[in-house]
Amino acid sequence: MTAWIVLPVSLSAFSITGIWIVYAMAVMNHHVCPVENWTYNVTCSEETARKGFPKTCCTLQDIPLISKCGSYPPESCLFSLIGNVGAFMVVMVCMLRYAQVIEHSHRCWINTSALVSGCINALGLVMVGNFQVDHAKSLHYVGAGVAFPAGLLFVCLQCVLTYRIAETALDYWMAHVRVALSAGALVSLILSGVFFIHESFVLQHAAAICEWVFTVVILVYYGTFTYEFGAVNSDTMMAALVQRSHHQGSGVIMGSHGLGKSTAMGCGGRSLKSPGGSSTSTHLNCNPESTAML
Repeated sequence: MTAWIVLPVSLSAFSITGIWIVYAMAVMNHHVCPVENWTYNVTCSEETARKGFPKTCCTLQDIPLISKCGSYPPESCLFSLIGNVGAFMVVMVCMLRYAQVIEHSHRCWINTSALVSGCINALGLVMVGNFQVDHAKSLHYVGAGVAFPAGLLFVCLQCVLTYRIAETALDYWMAHVRVALSAGALVSLILSGVFFIHESFVLQHAAAICEWVFTVVILVYYGTFTYEFGAVNSDTMMAALVQRSHHQGSGVIMGSHGLGKSTAMGCGGRSLKSPGGSSTSTHLNCNPESTAML
Protein backbone atom coordinates (compact mmCIF):
# COMPACT_ATOMS: atom_id res chain seq x y z
CA MET A 1 0.00 0.00 0.00
CA THR A 2 1.29 3.47 -0.86
CA ALA A 3 0.24 7.03 -0.19
CA TRP A 4 -0.88 7.36 -3.83
CA ILE A 5 -4.17 5.65 -2.99
CA VAL A 6 -5.18 8.94 -1.34
CA LEU A 7 -5.14 10.77 -4.70
CA PRO A 8 -8.17 9.18 -6.46
CA VAL A 9 -10.14 9.07 -3.20
CA SER A 10 -9.40 12.74 -2.59
CA LEU A 11 -10.42 13.64 -6.15
CA SER A 12 -13.79 11.94 -5.77
CA ALA A 13 -14.50 13.12 -2.22
CA PHE A 14 -13.34 16.70 -2.77
CA SER A 15 -15.18 17.19 -6.06
CA ILE A 16 -18.47 15.48 -5.15
CA THR A 17 -18.65 17.23 -1.80
CA GLY A 18 -17.64 20.54 -3.36
CA ILE A 19 -20.24 20.62 -6.12
CA TRP A 20 -23.02 19.72 -3.67
CA ILE A 21 -21.90 22.54 -1.39
CA VAL A 22 -22.02 24.86 -4.40
CA TYR A 23 -25.56 23.66 -5.12
CA ALA A 24 -26.64 24.23 -1.51
CA MET A 25 -25.17 27.75 -1.55
CA ALA A 26 -26.91 28.56 -4.84
CA VAL A 27 -30.27 27.37 -3.49
CA MET A 28 -29.93 29.30 -0.26
CA ASN A 29 -28.91 32.46 -2.14
CA HIS A 30 -31.95 32.12 -4.45
CA HIS A 31 -29.77 31.68 -7.55
CA VAL A 32 -31.33 28.34 -8.54
CA CYS A 33 -34.37 26.31 -7.55
CA PRO A 34 -34.10 23.06 -5.58
CA VAL A 35 -33.59 19.91 -7.60
CA GLU A 36 -36.80 18.43 -6.19
CA ASN A 37 -38.81 21.31 -7.65
CA TRP A 38 -40.58 20.46 -10.94
CA THR A 39 -42.91 23.48 -11.13
CA TYR A 40 -41.79 26.39 -13.32
CA ASN A 41 -43.44 29.59 -14.57
CA VAL A 42 -42.79 31.73 -17.61
CA THR A 43 -42.43 34.83 -15.43
CA CYS A 44 -42.20 35.39 -11.70
CA SER A 45 -42.98 38.50 -9.72
CA GLU A 46 -40.37 39.81 -7.29
CA GLU A 47 -39.95 37.18 -4.66
CA THR A 48 -40.43 37.88 -0.98
CA ALA A 49 -38.88 34.70 0.34
CA ARG A 50 -36.86 35.07 3.49
CA LYS A 51 -33.08 35.11 3.16
CA GLY A 52 -31.59 31.67 3.57
CA PHE A 53 -34.69 29.91 2.29
CA PRO A 54 -35.09 28.30 -1.16
CA LYS A 55 -36.88 30.00 -4.05
CA THR A 56 -40.59 29.40 -4.35
CA CYS A 57 -41.07 30.80 -7.87
CA CYS A 58 -38.86 29.36 -10.63
CA THR A 59 -38.25 30.18 -14.29
CA LEU A 60 -36.14 28.54 -16.97
CA GLN A 61 -33.16 30.55 -15.68
CA ASP A 62 -33.43 28.90 -12.27
CA ILE A 63 -33.00 25.27 -13.36
CA PRO A 64 -30.27 23.72 -11.16
CA LEU A 65 -27.74 22.75 -13.79
CA ILE A 66 -24.27 22.32 -12.29
CA SER A 67 -22.94 25.26 -14.28
CA LYS A 68 -25.91 27.43 -13.26
CA CYS A 69 -25.26 26.67 -9.60
CA GLY A 70 -21.75 28.11 -9.95
CA SER A 71 -22.63 31.23 -11.92
CA TYR A 72 -22.87 33.87 -9.20
CA PRO A 73 -20.78 34.75 -6.16
CA PRO A 74 -20.11 33.60 -3.53
CA GLU A 75 -20.62 30.03 -4.85
CA SER A 76 -18.89 30.87 -8.14
CA CYS A 77 -15.61 31.31 -6.25
CA LEU A 78 -15.85 27.81 -4.79
CA PHE A 79 -16.94 26.45 -8.17
CA SER A 80 -13.79 27.84 -9.83
CA LEU A 81 -11.62 26.40 -7.06
CA ILE A 82 -13.17 22.97 -7.50
CA GLY A 83 -12.67 23.12 -11.26
CA ASN A 84 -8.99 24.11 -10.99
CA VAL A 85 -8.00 21.75 -8.19
CA GLY A 86 -10.05 18.92 -9.67
CA ALA A 87 -8.43 19.38 -13.08
CA PHE A 88 -4.96 19.19 -11.53
CA MET A 89 -5.84 16.00 -9.67
CA VAL A 90 -7.33 14.50 -12.85
CA VAL A 91 -4.06 15.10 -14.69
CA MET A 92 -2.12 13.47 -11.84
CA VAL A 93 -4.39 10.42 -11.87
CA CYS A 94 -4.13 10.11 -15.66
CA MET A 95 -0.32 10.34 -15.63
CA LEU A 96 0.08 7.80 -12.84
CA ARG A 97 -2.33 5.40 -14.50
CA TYR A 98 -0.51 5.84 -17.82
CA ALA A 99 2.84 5.07 -16.19
CA GLN A 100 1.42 2.10 -14.30
CA VAL A 101 -0.01 0.52 -17.44
CA ILE A 102 3.32 0.96 -19.22
CA GLU A 103 5.09 -0.64 -16.25
CA HIS A 104 2.66 -3.53 -16.36
CA SER A 105 2.11 -4.06 -20.07
CA HIS A 106 4.53 -1.95 -22.11
CA ARG A 107 3.31 0.78 -24.45
CA CYS A 108 -0.01 0.67 -26.29
CA TRP A 109 -2.05 3.16 -28.28
CA ILE A 110 -5.08 2.67 -26.02
CA ASN A 111 -3.07 3.81 -23.01
CA THR A 112 -1.76 6.85 -24.87
CA SER A 113 -5.25 7.75 -26.05
CA ALA A 114 -6.54 7.47 -22.49
CA LEU A 115 -3.84 9.86 -21.27
CA VAL A 116 -4.66 12.40 -23.98
CA SER A 117 -8.41 12.22 -23.36
CA GLY A 118 -7.88 12.59 -19.62
CA CYS A 119 -5.76 15.71 -20.08
CA ILE A 120 -8.34 17.16 -22.49
CA ASN A 121 -10.99 16.46 -19.87
CA ALA A 122 -8.93 18.42 -17.34
CA LEU A 123 -8.57 21.34 -19.76
CA GLY A 124 -12.32 21.41 -20.25
CA LEU A 125 -12.85 21.41 -16.48
CA VAL A 126 -10.63 24.48 -16.13
CA MET A 127 -12.68 26.31 -18.76
CA VAL A 128 -15.98 25.29 -17.18
CA GLY A 129 -14.84 26.36 -13.73
CA ASN A 130 -13.40 29.73 -14.70
CA PHE A 131 -15.82 30.90 -17.39
CA GLN A 132 -19.28 30.98 -15.82
CA VAL A 133 -22.20 30.26 -18.13
CA ASP A 134 -23.97 33.57 -17.46
CA HIS A 135 -20.85 35.68 -18.05
CA ALA A 136 -18.88 33.85 -20.76
CA LYS A 137 -21.41 31.49 -22.31
CA SER A 138 -19.46 30.58 -25.45
CA LEU A 139 -16.25 29.67 -23.63
CA HIS A 140 -18.20 27.83 -20.97
CA TYR A 141 -20.04 25.71 -23.53
CA VAL A 142 -16.79 24.99 -25.36
CA GLY A 143 -15.27 23.78 -22.11
CA ALA A 144 -18.31 21.63 -21.30
CA GLY A 145 -18.38 20.28 -24.87
CA VAL A 146 -14.75 19.24 -24.45
CA ALA A 147 -14.83 18.01 -20.85
CA PHE A 148 -17.88 15.73 -20.97
CA PRO A 149 -17.06 13.66 -24.10
CA ALA A 150 -13.36 13.50 -23.19
CA GLY A 151 -14.21 12.28 -19.70
CA LEU A 152 -16.51 9.62 -21.12
CA LEU A 153 -13.86 8.50 -23.61
CA PHE A 154 -11.28 8.26 -20.82
CA VAL A 155 -13.40 5.96 -18.66
CA CYS A 156 -14.30 3.76 -21.64
CA LEU A 157 -10.65 3.35 -22.62
CA GLN A 158 -9.75 2.55 -19.03
CA CYS A 159 -12.35 -0.22 -19.08
CA VAL A 160 -10.53 -1.79 -22.01
CA LEU A 161 -7.15 -1.40 -20.29
CA THR A 162 -8.48 -2.92 -17.08
CA TYR A 163 -9.56 -6.05 -18.94
CA ARG A 164 -6.31 -6.20 -20.93
CA ILE A 165 -4.06 -6.25 -17.88
CA ALA A 166 -6.35 -8.15 -15.49
CA GLU A 167 -4.77 -11.23 -13.94
CA THR A 168 -6.83 -12.12 -10.88
CA ALA A 169 -10.53 -12.57 -10.22
CA LEU A 170 -10.51 -9.31 -8.26
CA ASP A 171 -9.03 -7.53 -11.28
CA TYR A 172 -11.86 -8.76 -13.48
CA TRP A 173 -14.41 -7.80 -10.83
CA MET A 174 -13.05 -4.25 -10.87
CA ALA A 175 -13.29 -4.24 -14.67
CA HIS A 176 -16.96 -5.25 -14.46
CA VAL A 177 -17.65 -2.44 -11.98
CA ARG A 178 -16.02 0.07 -14.32
CA VAL A 179 -18.05 -1.14 -17.28
CA ALA A 180 -21.23 -0.62 -15.25
CA LEU A 181 -20.13 2.90 -14.27
CA SER A 182 -19.19 3.71 -17.87
CA ALA A 183 -22.57 2.50 -19.12
CA GLY A 184 -24.32 4.69 -16.55
CA ALA A 185 -22.22 7.68 -17.58
CA LEU A 186 -22.95 7.10 -21.28
CA VAL A 187 -26.71 6.82 -20.78
CA SER A 188 -26.91 9.86 -18.50
CA LEU A 189 -24.81 12.00 -20.85
CA ILE A 190 -26.93 11.10 -23.88
CA LEU A 191 -30.17 11.77 -22.00
CA SER A 192 -28.82 15.06 -20.69
CA GLY A 193 -27.98 16.23 -24.20
CA VAL A 194 -31.31 15.10 -25.64
CA PHE A 195 -33.32 16.78 -22.89
CA PHE A 196 -31.23 19.96 -22.86
CA ILE A 197 -32.02 20.94 -26.46
CA HIS A 198 -35.75 21.16 -25.68
CA GLU A 199 -37.42 24.22 -24.20
CA SER A 200 -39.77 22.26 -21.99
CA PHE A 201 -39.31 23.06 -18.30
CA VAL A 202 -39.72 19.42 -17.35
CA LEU A 203 -37.17 18.19 -19.89
CA GLN A 204 -34.71 20.94 -18.94
CA HIS A 205 -35.03 19.91 -15.32
CA ALA A 206 -34.53 16.26 -16.31
CA ALA A 207 -31.40 17.33 -18.23
CA ALA A 208 -30.05 18.91 -15.05
CA ILE A 209 -30.62 15.72 -13.08
CA CYS A 210 -28.91 13.63 -15.79
CA GLU A 211 -25.96 16.05 -15.75
CA TRP A 212 -25.60 15.61 -12.00
CA VAL A 213 -25.76 11.82 -12.37
CA PHE A 214 -23.12 11.85 -15.12
CA THR A 215 -20.74 14.02 -13.10
CA VAL A 216 -21.07 11.98 -9.92
CA VAL A 217 -20.63 8.67 -11.80
CA ILE A 218 -17.46 9.90 -13.52
CA LEU A 219 -16.03 11.09 -10.20
CA VAL A 220 -16.85 7.76 -8.56
CA TYR A 221 -15.08 6.05 -11.48
CA TYR A 222 -11.94 8.09 -10.81
CA GLY A 223 -12.13 6.93 -7.20
CA THR A 224 -11.86 3.28 -8.28
CA PHE A 225 -8.22 3.85 -9.24
CA THR A 226 -7.49 3.48 -5.54
CA TYR A 227 -7.42 -0.25 -6.26
CA GLU A 228 -4.48 -0.03 -8.68
CA PHE A 229 -2.67 2.85 -6.98
CA GLY A 230 -1.86 0.62 -4.02
CA ALA A 231 0.95 -0.73 -6.24
CA VAL A 232 2.32 2.68 -7.22
CA ASN A 233 5.58 3.84 -5.68
CA SER A 234 8.02 6.67 -6.23
CA ASP A 235 9.79 4.67 -8.95
CA THR A 236 6.73 3.97 -11.11
CA MET A 237 7.22 6.91 -13.45
CA MET A 238 10.93 6.21 -13.83
CA ALA A 239 10.30 2.51 -14.33
CA ALA A 240 7.84 3.34 -17.10
CA LEU A 241 10.41 5.52 -18.86
CA VAL A 242 13.08 2.82 -18.53
CA GLN A 243 10.71 0.18 -19.85
CA ARG A 244 9.77 2.33 -22.81
CA SER A 245 13.45 2.64 -23.76
CA HIS A 246 13.98 -1.08 -23.22
CA HIS A 247 10.93 -1.91 -25.36
CA GLN A 248 12.07 0.34 -28.20
CA GLY A 249 15.63 -0.94 -28.11
CA SER A 250 14.83 -4.65 -28.05
CA GLY A 251 11.76 -4.95 -30.24
CA VAL A 252 13.30 -7.70 -32.42
CA ILE A 253 14.22 -9.88 -29.44
CA MET A 254 10.78 -9.42 -27.90
CA GLY A 255 9.10 -10.14 -31.19
CA SER A 256 10.93 -13.49 -31.42
CA HIS A 257 9.26 -14.51 -28.16
CA GLY A 258 5.76 -13.86 -29.51
CA LEU A 259 5.10 -10.47 -27.95
CA GLY A 260 4.72 -8.71 -31.27
CA LYS A 261 1.24 -10.10 -31.72
CA SER A 262 -0.06 -8.77 -28.41
CA THR A 263 1.54 -5.38 -29.09
CA ALA A 264 -0.26 -5.16 -32.41
CA MET A 265 -3.52 -5.86 -30.64
CA GLY A 266 -3.07 -2.85 -28.39
CA CYS A 267 -0.82 -3.67 -25.43
CA GLY A 268 2.41 -5.53 -24.98
CA GLY A 269 3.22 -8.49 -22.77
CA ARG A 270 2.32 -8.56 -19.12
CA SER A 271 4.62 -8.27 -16.16
CA LEU A 272 4.42 -10.38 -13.02
CA LYS A 273 2.64 -7.69 -11.00
CA SER A 274 -1.13 -7.59 -10.58
CA PRO A 275 -2.72 -4.12 -10.87
CA GLY A 276 -3.96 -4.33 -7.29
CA GLY A 277 -0.76 -5.82 -5.89
CA SER A 278 2.17 -4.07 -4.31
CA SER A 279 5.12 -6.19 -5.40
CA THR A 280 7.81 -4.77 -7.60
CA SER A 281 7.92 -5.72 -11.27
CA THR A 282 10.62 -8.28 -11.93
CA HIS A 283 10.96 -7.92 -15.67
CA LEU A 284 13.01 -4.75 -15.25
CA ASN A 285 15.74 -6.47 -13.21
CA CYS A 286 17.81 -8.15 -15.92
CA ASN A 287 21.16 -9.55 -14.77
CA PRO A 288 24.16 -10.19 -17.04
CA GLU A 289 23.62 -13.96 -16.97
CA SER A 290 20.09 -13.59 -18.35
CA THR A 291 21.33 -11.21 -21.04
CA ALA A 292 24.02 -13.69 -22.04
CA MET A 293 21.46 -16.47 -22.35
CA LEU A 294 19.39 -14.30 -24.68
